[in-house]
Amino acid sequence: MKTGFKSVSNKHPNIYPEIMKKLPFCNCLGNNIILASASPRRENFLRQLGLDFKIIPADIDETPFLDEGGENFASRMAASKVETIGKLYPDQVVIGADTIIYFQGEIIGKPENQEHALIMLKKMQADSHLVITGLSLFCQQTQLCQTITETSTVKFANFNDDILKAYISSGEPMDKSGAYAIQGIGSFLIKEIKGSCSNVIGLPMHRLVTLLLEHKIIEHNALRAERI
Repeated sequence: MKTGFKSVSNKHPNIYPEIMKKLPFCNCLGNNIILASASPRRENFLRQLGLDFKIIPADIDETPFLDEGGENFASRMAASKVETIGKLYPDQVVIGADTIIYFQGEIIGKPENQEHALIMLKKMQADSHLVITGLSLFCQQTQLCQTITETSTVKFANFNDDILKAYISSGEPMDKSGAYAIQGIGSFLIKEIKGSCSNVIGLPMHRLVTLLLEHKIIEHNALRAERI
């Protein structure tokens, strides 16, 4: 049975031509896009591009294999998400991503409680960790199946336990890998980023747009405006 979905559209019957002048991209004609993620940050990234898409999160087993490296895990998760949804909607292009924190050879997940969040944040203080995103595109009908990874390096500043506890008490870290959110209050923890900032948030946009253009899934709006 196909899962329910949320449809996200930047079209409006009255203002669509005006919107098209402001947003940089649109779907190529005939291309229907599914985002296999419930992440509001990833939804917002695609919305800002100007794309029309459905949101259908994939329910998969996210348990790492024994001794599985960060890149392998992130790419496997992203590929599993798009294939799970893509097999239900074979004529649609599915975008999937999985972002992890990798520190000292260990995949850092979400904290189990506030005490665990403190342990995680203290462990990474004044040190660098990797943020790795696996990004996948899949369309069964066109035999599109591509997965890439993007890695950014994030260095934390050094704050005492009271500051970290105050941040944890906001509740923000509790559903975040690594117990922080760069796009939220947790941005104050970060001293330096090397690589893609959008990747740290959850989607390497330069890689995504390049792939979507390469496979003619999206086009820039100057082309569409000529047809309107």
